[in-house]
Amino acid sequence: MGLTLAVDCGGGGIKGSVLDGDGTLRASVIRVDTPYPLPPGLFVKTLLELAGRLPPADRVTVGMPGMIRHGVVVATPHYVTRSGPRSRVDPDLLAEWSGYDARRAVTEAFGMPALVLNDAEVHGAGVVAGTGCELVLTLGTGLGSALFDGGRLAPHLELSHAPVRWGTTYDTYVGEPERRRLGDAFWSRRIRQVVDGLRPVFRWDRLYLGGGNSRLIRPEQVARMGDDVVIVPNTAGIVGGVRAWQLTGERDEPAS
Repeated sequence: MGLTLAVDCGGGGIKGSVLDGDGTLRASVIRVDTPYPLPPGLFVKTLLELAGRLPPADRVTVGMPGMIRHGVVVATPHYVTRSGPRSRVDPDLLAEWSGYDARRAVTEAFGMPALVLNDAEVHGAGVVAGTGCELVLTLGTGLGSALFDGGRLAPHLELSHAPVRWGTTYDTYVGEPERRRLGDAFWSRRIRQVVDGLRPVFRWDRLYLGGGNSRLIRPEQVARMGDDVVIVPNTAGIVGGVRAWQLTGERDEPAS
């Protein structure tokens, strides 16, 4: 299996490390700010520069926000904007990113097998037990989601874009701007309400709450969510870079 370069790309930062076959870090995690505006070419260049500060690897896993199908970008919410999350969308960037074959571009740029998935899916690969129906929700700039059935990754759904209340989407309802506006106590209560509302939709066996903001959920609200809800560390977005290959059924070979 060799070594895997795992890169977790978010709206505010891009971080990465190199892991061995057991998912153990072989180097400290390095983080850089996500540059804006961010056309695909600069995105790949940023990944290459990050990798240049890490030990050599044999393959690369990239998790990025948005709808990614078979390594191709269907839509990405932040990278099409002029200056970052919730800023104005740039029509030229929107056109460049739509249908962009990110997996092929990363494979060619790095000269090694590459896997490009939604960032919540990579995060989930680092934490799921592999049995039953497991839902992963990541809390950060917005809301990320991934669903696993018996350890296999299900088709990605952009749950973050679904309307939830007062005409808002889950992305805006529980994202970082709302957390700052509400404060952690009220925001935590809102997270519990979202969990309660989604429970009859998914009927999960286990729900994992991850992402950078999951650690800010108040303990009293976590306790009220139930024993089938688990808070997981944000490092899963890196650690999952190894196991993602197994859970997606991918092999270590370049995309054709």
